[in-house]
Amino acid sequence: MPVHSMNQTIRKIIHVDMDAFYASVEQRDNEEYRGRPVVVGGSPEQRGVVAAVSYEARRFGIYSAMPSRTAIQKCPQLVFVKPRFSVYRAVSEQIREIFHQYTDLVEPLSLDEAYLDVTNNKRGLPSATLIAKEIKERIRQETQLTASAGISVNKFLAKTASAVNKPNGLFLIPPERAESFVEQLAIEKFYGIGPVTAERFRKLEVFVGADLKRWSENDLIRIFGKVGSFYFQIARGQDFRPVTPNRVRKSVGAEESFAEDLTDRQEMLAALTAITDTLKRRMEKDQTSGRTLTLKVKYADYQQVTRSRTLVESVTDAEEIMKIAIALLDSTEAEAKRVRLLGLALSNLDCEREDDEYVQLTLSLT
Repeated sequence: MPVHSMNQTIRKIIHVDMDAFYASVEQRDNEEYRGRPVVVGGSPEQRGVVAAVSYEARRFGIYSAMPSRTAIQKCPQLVFVKPRFSVYRAVSEQIREIFHQYTDLVEPLSLDEAYLDVTNNKRGLPSATLIAKEIKERIRQETQLTASAGISVNKFLAKTASAVNKPNGLFLIPPERAESFVEQLAIEKFYGIGPVTAERFRKLEVFVGADLKRWSENDLIRIFGKVGSFYFQIARGQDFRPVTPNRVRKSVGAEESFAEDLTDRQEMLAALTAITDTLKRRMEKDQTSGRTLTLKVKYADYQQVTRSRTLVESVTDAEEIMKIAIALLDSTEAEAKRVRLLGLALSNLDCEREDDEYVQLTLSLT
């Protein structure tokens, strides 16, 4: 199947992704950090967790959500920097102002990445690649930071393209090359397929897009659930989601898949701390809070469980979120089983409610 129908306008989508954003801001603002392996996050002494990694540190196999004590073992000369989220938000706003000078169809995914639909852009430019080049150069001039950009006909392909030539990359997947590009793409490079799912695919002898394309939609749904339909579409270079600048959020959350299963409670608590920090930042960005906190745990055997707690008043404080998260974790088998993924989501958001009715405290063990 083609990536677009004959009677449909071919969209021009750009995905812009800042390069090692938090760490790059710290290196920009502190000359002594430049060229050195930098980690943004908690120190090993505080049993902290890595939040962001410079490219110099990545060469040592260090990645986000890794316990800081593990990171320092891999690279004893690591520089640990306490995060400055107010600075990162300010830089992010600078970058978004640049985006909006080209299009109003800007969909931020986080502080450091966004989709832009430039099919009909404010500059009247016919080339999305030219727009991406201009945006990258303006980001460099105005923030002294580099970004990578992917350009294609839909969000999946643009997101995939932005990772091809990182850092400071630019990559175009034109419509006529979309399916052939995806057919050769390694399964772990597919956006939306994390390390754990990629390993499941490899066990099914799915190593590249062409292997995935041979599976029927029904079989993918049977094995992976409803996300199987998404896998079926992206194997064909298809993604019909529009760039949506004002999405109404039903929940706000964060989760992390682990390259190595967690078995130690302290490691789980450290990971939950990092996830809580991310959740808190997203709450602040959306200017919202909520009353229902849900913990998601996926075990090594792929069994997934959730635990939820609904409160009388909205949760706003990271310490309170963490306290509830620990109680929910203790109601699972996390210490008895290996854990592949942890996640937290806040729902029953303030922005959803039009009245002041509150329900009693409940604990759902679904």
